[in-house]
Amino acid sequence: MIWIQQLAGNKVLVSGVSAWVIAQILKTIIYAVINRKLHVRRLVGDGGMPSSHSATVTALTATCAMTYGLGSFEFGVTVILAFIVMHDAMGVRKETGKHAVILNDMIEFIEAMGGKDLSPEDKLKEFVGHSPLQVVVGAGLGLVVAFVIG
Repeated sequence: MIWIQQLAGNKVLVSGVSAWVIAQILKTIIYAVINRKLHVRRLVGDGGMPSSHSATVTALTATCAMTYGLGSFEFGVTVILAFIVMHDAMGVRKETGKHAVILNDMIEFIEAMGGKDLSPEDKLKEFVGHSPLQVVVGAGLGLVVAFVIG
């Protein structure tokens, strides 16, 4: 049971997990409001507003800065991790989402011409990347969570 207390007392871990959970809930609510339908899968899905990846790594970084200091090993590692994750979210993953949209359109066209129908599970995920605004909002959320928990 001591390990549960250790995990619960780890501010860096609690901050990161809390930021991810809050971002996923907000993402689901925002998606439901904009599209007028609730998709529970958005609770664990990628892409959308705000970026949960950015919220998570920013919360980790800010909590490490407050807990261990700006000169610490922990802060240095999390800063590099945050830059990599946020750059990837806006770059490679965003492009992957654009490709998925095009390929899914092509699949629908082929299906309409009598081709084999694919189940919704077989289609490519289109929500995988983020716009710069989604990343910035996610990072802002991560900062807020870190300051509340830290």
